[in-house]
Amino acid sequence: MTYLDRPTLPKGRPWAHNSMGAAVHAALRSWWHLPVDRRTPSQGVGLLRRLWSDEGFRDHEQSLDWLATASQWVRSYLEAVDAHCKPVGLERHVAAKTDRLALSGRIDRIDERDGDMVVVDYKTGRSGVSDDAARGSPALAIYVLGVRRTLRRNCTRVELHHLPSGEVAAFEHSEDSLARHVGRVEDIAADIMRATARAAAGMAADKAFPTRTGAGCGWCDLRRHCPDGQRAAPAREPWSFLAPMPDLAADSVP
Repeated sequence: MTYLDRPTLPKGRPWAHNSMGAAVHAALRSWWHLPVDRRTPSQGVGLLRRLWSDEGFRDHEQSLDWLATASQWVRSYLEAVDAHCKPVGLERHVAAKTDRLALSGRIDRIDERDGDMVVVDYKTGRSGVSDDAARGSPALAIYVLGVRRTLRRNCTRVELHHLPSGEVAAFEHSEDSLARHVGRVEDIAADIMRATARAAAGMAADKAFPTRTGAGCGWCDLRRHCPDGQRAAPAREPWSFLAPMPDLAADSVP
């Protein structure tokens, strides 16, 4: 629906966890653009408050509660940051090419450490981060390739910075690990191209691109346009991913 249907279908209501994450990301980006003598944790909290949005929250009271929580995350995170070491890139667009694909993305932060570039990805989700998650992320692997091609600098390390817990997960990529990620991404692209060819040859779009339903249909932005998705899972409230739930492990959101 997002990539094939035209005109583009309208999405559902905004999600509170997305509003919160966007505000935190924007505050951290803006903080680095301040003069070095103003890069204090309190300034970071002030930026967050100015950038905060009530969209997706149950009501203004819930929004204020989460603003207070996110403010503490930002304060604690910035207390551990060296304000003098300005990153090489902030929300930097990078691009890379493989034998079959042109890929691009936007990186939250690029640090320079001992002459090498480090990809930093902020996380504000309710579940924590792990080194395995950093290793298994195709996006982070593509970012490494993008940094190498765009900045012409060596890059192997990726990090997930989880603000709610203060955890930092990391992985050092090798040429083999990057090649495995590229191979998986190219396989996915090949599947899409085959399905596109079938649709172009006359196959019904619903058959060429069959619906794959699951628990995720409950929070899909295009749920109201998809009867199969509506039958697969109940709709989730826009604020339902702000707090831990019993089924967290099986019901996580990226």
